[in-house]
Amino acid sequence: MSEVLSAVLLTLGCFFAISGGIGVLRMPDFYTRMHPAGKSDTAAQTLIFVGLIVHAGFSLVSVKLLLIMLFLFLTAPTATHAVAKAAYLSKLKPWCPGEPRR
Repeated sequence: MSEVLSAVLLTLGCFFAISGGIGVLRMPDFYTRMHPAGKSDTAAQTLIFVGLIVHAGFSLVSVKLLLIMLFLFLTAPTATHAVAKAAYLSKLKPWCPGEPRR
């Protein structure tokens, strides 16, 4: 049963990672690209790590995976916010509908 749950979680994580990559390619400008990059990557890595923890069972490996997951869960959205704020402070203009895509 744990192998099935692990496979489902890993598959969902891969789906979120691929859909986030497609979302980055489809969005028109930098600011809207940051949304799928930040949200789907965080969801994907969380699902992948939970799937790996379920697969590993209760062991030292699962504790290490949990610590890595928590670190990435906290730092990835923070890094996305910092990059978006740096772009805003450098006066990168957002895309407006009707303009050609950049």
